[in-house]
Amino acid sequence: MRAHPDRPQGDSVTGIGVEPYWELMFDAEGDMAPAGRDALVRGVTDARLTDLVIFAHGWNNSRTFANDLYGRFFTPFPAVLAASGAPARLGYGGVIWPSMRFTDEPIPDFPRQHPALAGAGPVLEPDTLQALAGVFPGSEALLDRMAELIERRPEEPERLEEFAGLVRRLVAGPGQGAVDRAADPCLHDTEPGPDEPGEPAMFTDGAAAVCGRFADAVAPGGPAGGEELFGGLGRLWAGALELLRQGSYWEMKRRAGTVGECGLGPVLGALAEASPDLRVHLIGHSFGGRLVAFAVRGLAERARCVHSLTLLQGAFSHYAFAPRLPFAADRSGALKDVHRTVSGPVLCCHSRHDLALSVLYPLASRLSGDSQSALGLKDPRWGAMGHDGVQAVDGSLTLKLEQVLAGPLPERGCVNVDAASVVRRGGPPSGAHSDICHGELARLVLLAGRVVR
Repeated sequence: MRAHPDRPQGDSVTGIGVEPYWELMFDAEGDMAPAGRDALVRGVTDARLTDLVIFAHGWNNSRTFANDLYGRFFTPFPAVLAASGAPARLGYGGVIWPSMRFTDEPIPDFPRQHPALAGAGPVLEPDTLQALAGVFPGSEALLDRMAELIERRPEEPERLEEFAGLVRRLVAGPGQGAVDRAADPCLHDTEPGPDEPGEPAMFTDGAAAVCGRFADAVAPGGPAGGEELFGGLGRLWAGALELLRQGSYWEMKRRAGTVGECGLGPVLGALAEASPDLRVHLIGHSFGGRLVAFAVRGLAERARCVHSLTLLQGAFSHYAFAPRLPFAADRSGALKDVHRTVSGPVLCCHSRHDLALSVLYPLASRLSGDSQSALGLKDPRWGAMGHDGVQAVDGSLTLKLEQVLAGPLPERGCVNVDAASVVRRGGPPSGAHSDICHGELARLVLLAGRVVR
């Protein structure tokens, strides 16, 4: 079943602020309606575009919100292009794929549609429940029970174990175990070791240990509601809510790889075949960065249409492009050498103000049963692109955003861009993770693609 089958897929969209603009709508397995794909290819060809910029969102709850994000990010492009005098005929695309965001995560420049619920302690907001039901169809009974447990925060340890079990059932899906899901090649950012289990420790370790570690990360100031960690379970329920968040995002990570490799990649191949001289510039935010990177992996060998790849706070391993892992020389990143197939530079924007990637991402990433180290913060093996950039790739450069904007940029290879000077706003739990709508970052994309100089 395709996502939103009642909506046009691939048709040009008006009101986005730039034109021509197309939606590229995929379902969770990367399927795009053939009519939508054909409309996109035909529209790009008929417009005789020289360049096409395609943006993939990260966690997101609606088609409208995604298009609002794209409209805000693309707004500076026409003025930058006009000021440069560049002759490019530029088009725009926005990837719409079924992901989700917990609504307690503020996004700079995007006011909340509903204020946060009052009261102490963790809570599953109604909009978050609705979003979870949308991306995990048929899970309403599980979600209602989880919402009840979070609201009541019972003192019995077995209720915490029940909650953790419900999270695991939610993510596994009907008829599929978490281990089976973990075998999906689009889930892994690095080649797994022979002795590593196929699923994160948050799905295998005891609920109290896992929730306690998450509670340490999201509530470092002390137990919620004044309850003692071992005298009451109040603080552990804050960790339980984080377990649900990270469990659902683990599924979004898998989907991002699938939609990129099996969906967007073949679409880019069709564009390259129809318009051999078209230059494609890919942008991805958060898990959308993983999506566009896997799209490059999914391209046919003969298609060299991607001329730049810009990762904005990428929520995947900083070793994904590595030919050898520093801690395991016989293994590599899942995207080994993919950056070499991009005809221009691969830019990885990172910021120390991104709490989602500096604190929470490492907690949920380690594929190990050893809870003592699996949920540690200091092990570099579990770092994210958007925290400190591409790692263990020879020849990579690290520059400040201001240096990159002043130029010149390398013609090829990986460039880590410290964007903390603009990616800096946002409160807990995700920090500045979504603070990406800036003219400086828009100009960065155009410079990376040699659309302007």
